[in-house]
Amino acid sequence: MKLRKNIASSEEGFIFNPGTGDSFSTNPIGAEIISMLRDDNGLQAIIDHMCEKYDVDKVQFEKDLDDYVSQLKEASILE
Repeated sequence: MKLRKNIASSEEGFIFNPGTGDSFSTNPIGAEIISMLRDDNGLQAIIDHMCEKYDVDKVQFEKDLDDYVSQLKEASILE
């Protein structure tokens, strides 16, 4: 799963899709996920990193990440 190459994002959570003209904002965790996707990290690497860094429940985070990825796909942020 990859972030589209033309997607602009900031550390503050602003995301812009120049292909559609849509812009979005996300929280700091979402911004970190976007950054990790930009760096070609797979979903399992993101899950492992976030669960270790934030001491969150892995099953819950996997569900939340799946929902977030679905939203990114709907917004044409992911390839």
